Parts: sequence; structure tokens; C-alpha cells
Amino acid sequence: MTAASLADRWPELPYAAWADTAATLQLWTQIAGKIRLAKTPWLNHSWHVTLYVSARGLTTGPIPDGARSFEIEFDFIDHVLWLRTSDGHARQLMLKPTPVAEFYADMTIALNELGLDVTINTMPCEIQNCVRFEDDTTHSAYDGEAVRRFWRVLTSANHVLWRFRSGFIGKASPVHFFWGSFDLAVTRFSGRTAPRHPGGVPHLPNAVAREAYSHEVSSAGFWPGSPGPVDYPAFYSYAYPAPAGFSDAKVKPDAAFFSKELGEFILPYDTVRCARDPDETLMEFLVSTYEAAADLAKWDRAALECGFGEAGNPRKV
Repeated sequence: MTAASLADRWPELPYAAWADTAATLQLWTQIAGKIRLAKTPWLNHSWHVTLYVSARGLTTGPIPDGARSFEIEFDFIDHVLWLRTSDGHARQLMLKPTPVAEFYADMTIALNELGLDVTINTMPCEIQNCVRFEDDTTHSAYDGEAVRRFWRVLTSANHVLWRFRSGFIGKASPVHFFWGSFDLAVTRFSGRTAPRHPGGVPHLPNAVAREAYSHEVSSAGFWPGSPGPVDYPAFYSYAYPAPAGFSDAKVKPDAAFFSKELGEFILPYDTVRCARDPDETLMEFLVSTYEAAADLAKWDRAALECGFGEAGNPRKV
């Protein structure tokens, strides 16, 4: 792979340069995600609310609406939000600098025009010091090129996370995008129940957090950064509950470290982006942090794991 193609697959994404856009986009994705939440039967660990990386951006996938279904997709190539229904109708919103309040109002109008009756809780989730969507005239930035680069990172990370997921035959989540925390994630489960989660996540009911972490997990993913101890894009990996000795485990690559503030392992995105083989560097991190969690917590790895999947070939049994 040439240096140019690597740069396109794993582009630069300095958080400070697009922080305002990231904050706005997170709120826009929350509006779409909450629409899916309002119309979809509850699935364990809130898997029914997520978005998915698509060939052009992020999508809800099909959302049930009586005898028909509809889909909301953020197209980060043409910078359009599409609302499409299974009976052939569609509306679109241009993705451009727009206050959250205006975006929410335009989304509501588009839904009504399509005959979609949806009521959502307009208070953002997992964000401190926030206001309701209809009152937010502060967040309005949209840097289309930065968003395109963000999507390219999500696409590349998605490929590696899916391959990582294929090496596990125990219960595992899809690779999906959580709009609350604004991250792409995949989660493996030991099959055992976990201690009751303490809750306390901003603007997230404790019942949701407790259901999400009802069972032991090793979870990993990517997020683009945020104000705080990790104000740069990074990959992460954590265990719940964290077994004794987890924070001191030796993981790969050498640039990975355990953040005491976050309670998880961190691998700066630039380490992956600048590596000779970014996919393999990320895979080393995913595998070594999972193995640390599984070994220290004494998971039944022989019963839960398998070789990585191969395209077109069924798993050998």
C-alpha cells in the first residue's frame, strides 16, 4: 500500500482543529439516534439505538414504522442527511453550519412530511452542561473536510474491529457507533454476570447503564477525542469489572498506556496512523488488551475464541 493510500485510509484528525464541528455533529447524531430509540424494541445493552458505518457515512439502518420502515443516513461524501422510507419517499437536509435547534426543527419537519410520528426526549445524553436540542443555538459548526476525514477513520477502524470480532464465538456485539459517547465500539462477553453498575452517567438513566453492564465485558473502540485527559483521537480498551492487576498489564504496542482518569487502556490514533502497518498495529492493541482482561478475569478462552474469519470460508468445526 502506498503512502498516499495509507494517508487516505488513516488521515490526520487533530481534535482541536475540528472540536466545534465534532461537538455539533455529536448532537446531530444524537437526534437521529434518539429517533431510532423511540421506534425500536429494546435490545440488550442498548444495541438497538446505535448507528453503523456505511459506504458514505453513518446510518441508523432500517427503523420500523408500522407496515413500513425508514432509514436516516448521514452522507459525509455529499454532506447530506437522507431520510428514506420503504414506500419510496425521501427528504434530505444539507449538512452545513447550522445551529442544533435549527437542525432539530428541520428534522422534525422532514419527519412530518414523510408521515412519521416520532416523539423523542430532547435532552442530550452523556454530555455535561447541555441544553435541549430545541434550545441549542450555540453548537453550529460544520467543517465538511474534517467530517470526511473522521468518516474515513471510522471506515478503516470498522474493518479492523470487524476482523477482531470474527475471532470470538462467544457473545459479542456488532461493531457499532454509540452517539451518546460518540465512539465506534465492539464488545466481547465472558458469559458471566457482572456486579451492579453504579450509574451516574450524565443524562443517562441508571437503569440504562445497569442493563448495559449487566454482564462481564471486554470492550474496545475508537473515539475522536474530547476536552479532558485525552484531548486527541485514540483507541481504547477496558474491562467491566476490571480484574485485579488489569491496569498494570503489559499490552502492545509500546505506545499504549493505562489512563487512571478514564480507567482504560489508550492507544493514540497517531501511533496507528503513522505505523508501517496501521491495521496490524491496531490489531495488536485489540488482542493484547483483550487477552489481559480475559486472562486476569479467568475467562474460558478455549470455549469463547476461534480463529479470525476468512472471506468465503466457513469456520472449521
